[in-house]
Amino acid sequence: MKRIKARSYFVEFKQKGFSKLEKLIENNDYSSVFILVDSNTLEYCVPLFKNKIIQSLKFQILSVSPGEEFKTITSCQKIWQSLSDKGADKKSLIINLGGGVITDMGGFIASTYKRGIEFVNVPTTLLSMVDASIGGKTGIDFGDIKNQIGLISDPILVIIESDFLKTLSHKEYRSGYSEMLKHGLISDKDYWNTLSDFLKKDNKDILPFIHKSIEIKNKVVLKDPFEKNERKILNFGHTIGHAIESYFIKSNHLEKLSHGEAIAIGMIVEASISVDNYSLKQSDADEIKDIFDSIFSKIKIDVLDQKKIISIIKFDKKIVMEILILFYSNQLVFP
Repeated sequence: MKRIKARSYFVEFKQKGFSKLEKLIENNDYSSVFILVDSNTLEYCVPLFKNKIIQSLKFQILSVSPGEEFKTITSCQKIWQSLSDKGADKKSLIINLGGGVITDMGGFIASTYKRGIEFVNVPTTLLSMVDASIGGKTGIDFGDIKNQIGLISDPILVIIESDFLKTLSHKEYRSGYSEMLKHGLISDKDYWNTLSDFLKKDNKDILPFIHKSIEIKNKVVLKDPFEKNERKILNFGHTIGHAIESYFIKSNHLEKLSHGEAIAIGMIVEASISVDNYSLKQSDADEIKDIFDSIFSKIKIDVLDQKKIISIIKFDKKIVMEILILFYSNQLVFP
Protein backbone atom coordinates (compact mmCIF):
# COMPACT_ATOMS: atom_id res chain seq x y z
CA MET A 1 0.00 0.00 0.00
CA LYS A 2 1.52 3.30 -1.12
CA ARG A 3 2.21 5.81 1.64
CA ILE A 4 0.48 9.20 1.57
CA LYS A 5 2.35 12.50 1.94
CA ALA A 6 0.50 14.84 4.26
CA ARG A 7 1.45 18.40 5.17
CA SER A 8 4.57 17.66 7.24
CA TYR A 9 4.44 13.91 7.76
CA PHE A 10 3.71 10.62 6.02
CA VAL A 11 0.82 8.22 6.51
CA GLU A 12 2.37 4.75 6.38
CA PHE A 13 0.54 1.45 6.05
CA LYS A 14 0.90 -1.94 7.72
CA GLN A 15 4.36 -3.21 8.65
CA LYS A 16 6.16 -0.46 6.72
CA GLY A 17 4.69 1.98 9.20
CA PHE A 18 6.09 0.13 12.20
CA SER A 19 9.47 -0.13 10.49
CA LYS A 20 9.40 3.65 10.04
CA LEU A 21 8.56 4.05 13.71
CA GLU A 22 11.51 1.88 14.74
CA LYS A 23 13.89 3.94 12.58
CA LEU A 24 12.38 7.16 13.88
CA ILE A 25 13.01 6.18 17.48
CA GLU A 26 16.48 4.87 16.68
CA ASN A 27 17.53 8.00 14.78
CA ASN A 28 16.10 10.61 17.15
CA ASP A 29 17.53 9.29 20.40
CA TYR A 30 14.41 10.10 22.43
CA SER A 31 14.95 10.45 26.16
CA SER A 32 11.73 8.52 26.82
CA VAL A 33 8.82 7.04 24.90
CA PHE A 34 5.24 7.05 26.19
CA ILE A 35 2.19 5.30 24.79
CA LEU A 36 -1.17 6.94 25.49
CA VAL A 37 -4.10 4.52 25.62
CA ASP A 38 -7.48 4.07 27.22
CA SER A 39 -8.37 0.97 29.21
CA ASN A 40 -9.91 -0.73 26.15
CA THR A 41 -6.87 -0.09 23.98
CA LEU A 42 -4.62 -1.26 26.78
CA GLU A 43 -6.38 -4.62 26.87
CA TYR A 44 -7.04 -5.25 23.18
CA CYS A 45 -4.52 -3.25 21.15
CA VAL A 46 -1.29 -2.94 23.13
CA PRO A 47 -0.53 -6.67 22.73
CA LEU A 48 -0.93 -6.37 18.95
CA PHE A 49 1.20 -3.22 18.94
CA LYS A 50 3.96 -5.06 20.82
CA ASN A 51 3.91 -7.82 18.21
CA LYS A 52 4.43 -5.28 15.44
CA ILE A 53 7.52 -3.54 16.83
CA ILE A 54 10.97 -4.52 17.96
CA GLN A 55 10.79 -6.22 21.34
CA SER A 56 13.62 -4.12 22.76
CA LEU A 57 11.65 -0.87 22.50
CA LYS A 58 11.19 0.52 25.98
CA PHE A 59 8.07 2.57 26.65
CA GLN A 60 5.84 3.66 29.50
CA ILE A 61 2.05 3.44 29.42
CA LEU A 62 -0.21 6.42 30.09
CA SER A 63 -3.87 5.44 30.45
CA VAL A 64 -7.17 7.34 30.55
CA SER A 65 -10.78 6.24 30.88
CA PRO A 66 -12.48 5.36 27.57
CA GLY A 67 -15.19 7.46 25.96
CA GLU A 68 -15.95 10.93 24.64
CA GLU A 69 -17.12 12.01 28.10
CA PHE A 70 -13.50 11.78 29.30
CA LYS A 71 -12.10 13.94 26.50
CA THR A 72 -11.71 16.82 28.93
CA ILE A 73 -9.19 19.18 30.46
CA THR A 74 -9.32 17.06 33.63
CA SER A 75 -8.03 14.03 31.74
CA CYS A 76 -5.31 16.19 30.18
CA GLN A 77 -4.24 17.46 33.58
CA LYS A 78 -3.82 13.90 34.84
CA ILE A 79 -1.64 12.97 31.85
CA TRP A 80 0.42 16.18 32.06
CA GLN A 81 1.02 15.39 35.73
CA SER A 82 2.03 11.82 34.91
CA LEU A 83 4.43 13.04 32.23
CA SER A 84 5.97 15.47 34.68
CA ASP A 85 6.22 12.84 37.44
CA LYS A 86 7.90 10.41 35.03
CA GLY A 87 10.45 12.99 33.94
CA ALA A 88 9.24 13.61 30.41
CA ASP A 89 11.16 16.40 28.69
CA LYS A 90 11.38 18.13 25.30
CA LYS A 91 13.07 15.03 23.85
CA SER A 92 10.26 12.67 24.84
CA LEU A 93 7.89 11.05 22.35
CA ILE A 94 4.20 10.22 22.79
CA ILE A 95 2.59 7.47 20.70
CA ASN A 96 -1.20 7.86 20.64
CA LEU A 97 -2.60 4.34 20.33
CA GLY A 98 -6.37 4.36 20.13
CA GLY A 99 -9.47 5.85 18.60
CA GLY A 100 -10.42 9.43 17.87
CA VAL A 101 -10.58 10.48 21.52
CA ILE A 102 -7.00 9.29 22.07
CA THR A 103 -5.54 10.83 18.91
CA ASP A 104 -7.41 14.13 19.42
CA MET A 105 -6.54 14.44 23.11
CA GLY A 106 -3.09 12.88 22.82
CA GLY A 107 -2.10 15.31 20.09
CA PHE A 108 -3.32 18.20 22.23
CA ILE A 109 -1.44 16.93 25.29
CA ALA A 110 1.79 16.49 23.33
CA SER A 111 1.49 19.85 21.56
CA THR A 112 1.10 21.76 24.82
CA TYR A 113 3.43 19.87 27.17
CA LYS A 114 6.77 21.72 27.44
CA ARG A 115 5.42 23.93 24.62
CA GLY A 116 5.31 20.91 22.35
CA ILE A 117 6.85 17.46 22.10
CA GLU A 118 6.69 15.10 19.13
CA PHE A 119 3.89 12.57 18.77
CA VAL A 120 2.90 9.67 16.54
CA ASN A 121 -0.67 8.55 15.84
CA VAL A 122 -1.46 4.85 15.61
CA PRO A 123 -5.25 4.80 15.14
CA THR A 124 -7.02 1.60 16.17
CA THR A 125 -10.59 2.35 15.04
CA LEU A 126 -11.92 2.85 11.53
CA LEU A 127 -13.08 6.34 12.48
CA SER A 128 -9.67 7.43 13.69
CA MET A 129 -7.96 5.83 10.67
CA VAL A 130 -9.98 7.76 8.09
CA ASP A 131 -10.59 10.95 10.04
CA ALA A 132 -9.36 11.85 13.53
CA SER A 133 -5.69 10.87 13.19
CA ILE A 134 -5.31 12.70 9.85
CA GLY A 135 -5.16 16.44 9.26
CA GLY A 136 -3.53 17.87 12.37
CA LYS A 137 -6.64 18.74 14.39
CA THR A 138 -6.15 18.15 18.12
CA GLY A 139 -8.40 19.09 20.97
CA ILE A 140 -10.78 18.36 23.81
CA ASP A 141 -14.42 19.01 24.60
CA PHE A 142 -15.45 21.92 26.80
CA GLY A 143 -18.86 22.22 28.42
CA ASP A 144 -21.47 20.78 26.07
CA ILE A 145 -19.48 21.48 22.92
CA LYS A 146 -17.13 19.07 21.18
CA ASN A 147 -13.57 20.15 20.34
CA GLN A 148 -13.94 23.67 21.73
CA ILE A 149 -10.36 23.76 22.98
CA GLY A 150 -7.49 22.71 20.73
CA LEU A 151 -5.06 23.57 18.00
CA ILE A 152 -3.80 22.32 14.67
CA SER A 153 -0.57 20.43 15.23
CA ASP A 154 0.78 17.69 12.99
CA PRO A 155 2.08 14.33 14.19
CA ILE A 156 5.45 13.25 12.86
CA LEU A 157 4.03 9.95 11.61
CA VAL A 158 0.70 8.16 11.25
CA ILE A 159 0.58 4.36 11.01
CA ILE A 160 -2.46 2.58 9.55
CA GLU A 161 -2.74 -1.07 10.57
CA SER A 162 -6.06 -2.64 9.59
CA ASP A 163 -5.48 -5.61 11.92
CA PHE A 164 -6.66 -3.37 14.75
CA LEU A 165 -10.15 -3.40 13.20
CA LYS A 166 -10.56 -6.97 14.45
CA THR A 167 -10.88 -5.53 17.95
CA LEU A 168 -13.87 -3.31 17.03
CA SER A 169 -17.53 -3.87 17.77
CA HIS A 170 -19.87 -3.60 14.79
CA LYS A 171 -21.19 -0.34 16.27
CA GLU A 172 -17.74 1.24 16.28
CA TYR A 173 -16.99 -0.07 12.80
CA ARG A 174 -20.15 1.56 11.45
CA SER A 175 -19.16 4.79 13.16
CA GLY A 176 -16.05 5.04 11.00
CA TYR A 177 -17.93 3.84 7.94
CA SER A 178 -20.20 6.88 8.23
CA GLU A 179 -17.20 9.20 7.76
CA MET A 180 -16.09 7.19 4.72
CA LEU A 181 -19.53 7.66 3.19
CA LYS A 182 -19.18 11.39 3.87
CA HIS A 183 -15.95 11.39 1.87
CA GLY A 184 -17.83 9.88 -1.03
CA LEU A 185 -20.63 12.44 -0.76
CA ILE A 186 -18.33 15.45 -0.83
CA SER A 187 -15.81 14.19 -3.35
CA ASP A 188 -16.40 11.03 -5.35
CA LYS A 189 -19.76 9.63 -6.47
CA ASP A 190 -18.25 6.32 -7.59
CA TYR A 191 -16.75 5.91 -4.13
CA TRP A 192 -20.13 6.71 -2.57
CA ASN A 193 -21.82 4.16 -4.81
CA THR A 194 -19.29 1.47 -3.91
CA LEU A 195 -19.56 2.09 -0.18
CA SER A 196 -23.34 2.22 -0.39
CA ASP A 197 -23.19 -1.56 -0.79
CA PHE A 198 -22.04 -1.95 2.83
CA LEU A 199 -18.60 -3.52 3.27
CA LYS A 200 -18.75 -5.62 6.43
CA LYS A 201 -16.11 -5.50 9.14
CA ASP A 202 -14.57 -8.79 8.10
CA ASN A 203 -14.14 -7.64 4.49
CA LYS A 204 -10.47 -8.26 3.74
CA ASP A 205 -10.43 -5.57 1.07
CA ILE A 206 -11.29 -2.66 3.36
CA LEU A 207 -7.71 -1.30 3.43
CA PRO A 208 -7.81 0.18 -0.12
CA PHE A 209 -10.97 2.05 0.87
CA ILE A 210 -9.32 3.37 4.02
CA HIS A 211 -6.49 4.54 1.77
CA LYS A 212 -9.01 6.23 -0.55
CA SER A 213 -10.71 8.08 2.30
CA ILE A 214 -7.39 9.31 3.65
CA GLU A 215 -6.45 10.53 0.16
CA ILE A 216 -9.72 12.47 -0.10
CA LYS A 217 -9.35 14.12 3.30
CA ASN A 218 -5.64 14.81 2.82
CA LYS A 219 -6.24 16.49 -0.54
CA VAL A 220 -8.70 18.91 1.08
CA VAL A 221 -6.45 19.57 4.09
CA LEU A 222 -3.41 20.31 1.92
CA LYS A 223 -5.37 23.06 0.17
CA ASP A 224 -6.71 24.58 3.38
CA PRO A 225 -4.90 23.28 6.50
CA PHE A 226 -6.33 25.87 8.89
CA GLU A 227 -9.98 25.53 7.81
CA LYS A 228 -10.40 28.98 6.33
CA ASN A 229 -12.25 27.90 3.20
CA GLU A 230 -12.38 24.53 1.45
CA ARG A 231 -11.64 22.36 4.50
CA LYS A 232 -15.02 23.35 5.90
CA ILE A 233 -16.63 20.87 3.53
CA LEU A 234 -15.24 18.07 5.71
CA ASN A 235 -17.69 19.26 8.37
CA PHE A 236 -20.69 18.17 6.33
CA GLY A 237 -23.13 16.68 8.84
CA HIS A 238 -21.04 17.76 11.82
CA THR A 239 -22.73 21.00 12.92
CA ILE A 240 -25.96 19.16 13.66
CA GLY A 241 -24.28 15.80 14.29
CA HIS A 242 -21.90 17.10 16.96
CA ALA A 243 -24.77 18.80 18.78
CA ILE A 244 -26.74 15.54 18.78
CA GLU A 245 -23.71 13.58 19.97
CA SER A 246 -22.96 16.08 22.77
CA TYR A 247 -26.57 16.10 23.94
CA PHE A 248 -26.82 12.33 24.11
CA ILE A 249 -23.57 12.14 26.13
CA LYS A 250 -24.33 14.97 28.56
CA SER A 251 -27.97 13.99 29.17
CA ASN A 252 -27.15 10.33 29.93
CA HIS A 253 -29.72 9.48 27.29
CA LEU A 254 -30.88 5.87 27.20
CA GLU A 255 -29.72 5.67 23.59
CA LYS A 256 -25.94 5.59 23.26
CA LEU A 257 -24.90 7.19 19.99
CA SER A 258 -21.56 6.67 18.33
CA HIS A 259 -19.94 9.60 16.56
CA GLY A 260 -20.78 8.06 13.19
CA GLU A 261 -24.45 7.59 14.05
CA ALA A 262 -24.74 11.23 15.10
CA ILE A 263 -22.96 12.44 11.96
CA ALA A 264 -25.18 10.25 9.78
CA ILE A 265 -28.24 11.98 11.28
CA GLY A 266 -26.51 15.31 10.70
CA MET A 267 -25.90 14.53 7.04
CA ILE A 268 -29.51 13.46 6.53
CA VAL A 269 -30.84 16.63 8.15
CA GLU A 270 -28.39 18.96 6.42
CA ALA A 271 -29.20 17.36 3.06
CA SER A 272 -32.88 18.03 3.75
CA ILE A 273 -32.10 21.66 4.62
CA SER A 274 -30.19 21.93 1.34
CA VAL A 275 -33.27 20.76 -0.56
CA ASP A 276 -35.43 23.40 1.14
CA ASN A 277 -32.95 26.23 0.78
CA TYR A 278 -30.85 25.56 -2.26
CA SER A 279 -30.37 23.27 -5.26
CA LEU A 280 -30.03 19.74 -3.88
CA LYS A 281 -32.64 17.46 -5.47
CA GLN A 282 -35.16 15.73 -3.23
CA SER A 283 -34.28 12.42 -4.89
CA ASP A 284 -30.62 12.88 -3.88
CA ALA A 285 -31.54 13.71 -0.28
CA ASP A 286 -33.78 10.63 -0.25
CA GLU A 287 -30.90 8.48 -1.47
CA ILE A 288 -28.65 9.79 1.30
CA LYS A 289 -31.33 8.98 3.87
CA ASP A 290 -32.02 5.52 2.45
CA ILE A 291 -28.35 4.50 2.48
CA PHE A 292 -27.78 5.61 6.07
CA ASP A 293 -31.08 4.00 7.13
CA SER A 294 -29.87 0.72 5.64
CA ILE A 295 -26.72 0.78 7.78
CA PHE A 296 -27.82 2.35 11.08
CA SER A 297 -30.77 1.72 13.36
CA LYS A 298 -33.30 4.51 13.64
CA ILE A 299 -32.89 6.84 16.61
CA LYS A 300 -35.88 8.56 18.18
CA ILE A 301 -35.33 12.25 18.94
CA ASP A 302 -38.45 13.77 20.50
CA VAL A 303 -39.47 17.43 20.48
CA LEU A 304 -37.87 18.20 23.85
CA ASP A 305 -34.60 16.59 22.69
CA GLN A 306 -34.71 18.65 19.50
CA LYS A 307 -35.06 21.94 21.37
CA LYS A 308 -32.10 21.15 23.60
CA ILE A 309 -30.00 20.08 20.62
CA ILE A 310 -30.78 23.34 18.84
CA SER A 311 -29.62 25.26 21.93
CA ILE A 312 -26.28 23.45 21.74
CA ILE A 313 -25.92 24.26 18.03
CA LYS A 314 -26.10 27.96 18.85
CA PHE A 315 -22.83 27.72 20.79
CA ASP A 316 -21.01 25.45 18.34
CA LYS A 317 -17.72 26.88 17.06
CA LYS A 318 -18.94 25.96 13.56
CA ILE A 319 -22.28 27.82 13.77
CA VAL A 320 -21.30 29.64 10.59
CA MET A 321 -21.53 26.19 8.98
CA GLU A 322 -25.33 26.47 9.10
CA ILE A 323 -24.99 29.14 6.44
CA LEU A 324 -22.45 27.03 4.60
CA ILE A 325 -24.91 24.15 4.28
CA LEU A 326 -25.96 26.06 1.18
CA PHE A 327 -22.36 25.82 0.05
CA TYR A 328 -22.29 22.09 0.81
CA SER A 329 -25.31 21.42 -1.38
CA ASN A 330 -23.36 22.68 -4.37
CA GLN A 331 -20.38 20.54 -3.39
CA LEU A 332 -22.15 17.20 -3.01
CA VAL A 333 -21.13 15.00 -5.89
CA PHE A 334 -24.62 14.13 -7.07
CA PRO A 335 -25.17 15.40 -10.63
